[in-house]
Amino acid sequence: MNHKLLFLSIGAISILFLSCGNPDSSSQGDMSGIYDQTITIQKDILKDKIMGGWAGQVIGCTYGGPTEFQYNGTMIQDYIPIPWNEDRMEWYYDNAPGLYDDVYMDLTFVQIFETEGLDAPATSHAHAFANAEYMLWHANQAARYNILNGIEPPASGYWENNPHSEDLDFQIEADFAGLMSPGMINTASKISDKIGHIMNYGDGWYGGVYVAAMYSLAFISDDADFIVREGLKSIPEQSDFYKCIADVIDWYDDYPNDWKRNWFEVEKKWSSDIGCPDGVFRPFNIDAKINSAYIAIGMLYGEGDFGRSVDISTRCGQDSDCNPASVAGILGTMLGYSNIPDYWKMGLDKIEDRDFKYTTVSLNDVYEIGYKHALQIVERNGGTINNDDISLIPQKPEAVRFEQGFTNHYPKEILPIKSTVNRLHIDNTEYEFEFEGIGFIVKGGSSGSTDASQETNPANHIEVYIDNVLHETAILPTGFTTRRHEICWKYNLENKKHKVKIKLINPQQGFEVRLNNVLIYKEK
Repeated sequence: MNHKLLFLSIGAISILFLSCGNPDSSSQGDMSGIYDQTITIQKDILKDKIMGGWAGQVIGCTYGGPTEFQYNGTMIQDYIPIPWNEDRMEWYYDNAPGLYDDVYMDLTFVQIFETEGLDAPATSHAHAFANAEYMLWHANQAARYNILNGIEPPASGYWENNPHSEDLDFQIEADFAGLMSPGMINTASKISDKIGHIMNYGDGWYGGVYVAAMYSLAFISDDADFIVREGLKSIPEQSDFYKCIADVIDWYDDYPNDWKRNWFEVEKKWSSDIGCPDGVFRPFNIDAKINSAYIAIGMLYGEGDFGRSVDISTRCGQDSDCNPASVAGILGTMLGYSNIPDYWKMGLDKIEDRDFKYTTVSLNDVYEIGYKHALQIVERNGGTINNDDISLIPQKPEAVRFEQGFTNHYPKEILPIKSTVNRLHIDNTEYEFEFEGIGFIVKGGSSGSTDASQETNPANHIEVYIDNVLHETAILPTGFTTRRHEICWKYNLENKKHKVKIKLINPQQGFEVRLNNVLIYKEK
């Protein structure tokens, strides 16, 4: 793409800046003109953008809801209809409110900022999220278990403690960090550092940093192409996450009229999941970088058109509600609530005053709370608020620190566990297996019958021995919200043959630990 001078004029924002090409390009133009100077924006324009960001998430979630994880490793073809009408949002609020986990997860952190202030520590956010009533999966649930069992952030999200650390969990929850940091991309990254490491690490954390960066930029740019490219500068270049999104940008430059070709190239190069035990050796892929690639594809090929951008990101498949939620939120911020096409806002008025499930916060509430927090961030970072005008100083993006999980780990095989021996219970308390490699993960679950005389969340307790040495004693709650996502695991073992024994140490009538399979890692 050629460099071009753009005069940005959105409402009361006015600034001259240079839009540049691929972030990897050595001929990249000097972007310093947009940074370190004051931008003036009217209060009503800022609030309109914040409203657009929150409303956009709900719109995107709703549109992608019917196809979520229905198309794994394949795109959603053009002839497949995706329903949209004025009753869609209300139907999900009434019948499947868990669809909006993208939003009510954000609201957990927003509420902590509201009650404890902008300096609330990571532990406050972590314990609020860990003790919430909502159901969680993947990196979020693994982190919740860690926190409830004494492993605080950032250790709760670290890859050796969290097999799902590179999943997209923080990516779908990072919207608030950008929405409260208008034009202040590095401030959004600092917020993401504190909260994103509760549940993620490495590429999983970068997914949230990148999404938050694009939200932040959407306050000061009306160019979706620029937002995608400039936001990537917040990610360290040596990371796989950066390389994946840079590839998407390169392929967009090569195939500017063919998003499906870009999708295909992404699948060829980046679709092999390494970390998530649910995605290795399967077409299911919740890895942050490939799902962020789908966000970037929607942003680039949609070219600022709200509906087209949302539709493309949805049709990339996999987690097809979360990715369009991010796209719609970023574009809703860029355009402002008032400029989101009426077609996409139909039905929004029916739910804006209804609290999200598991919260006491509605969209109308978070419009006000989010605006309040944004004003506080502006003043903290050298901006001023005068009458109807807000003056803010945009920040030149700086790459966050480099971190990488699963170094030199490569999936080797999945060992099935025969049905006759895969249950540890009162009559069968031990299971052993051998493998050759440097790591393993045992998938399964913990269950038990309860009555009024028993504790409300009983647990099975196990000991795990590796090469005849006690590795850990673990609690396996039988409740879904407090469960351990995997039975046990260990990385960074010596590359040789190993013997693992799992022993149930509190056998109870009617309780069992189910062992499904073992994922083995070898050196890459």
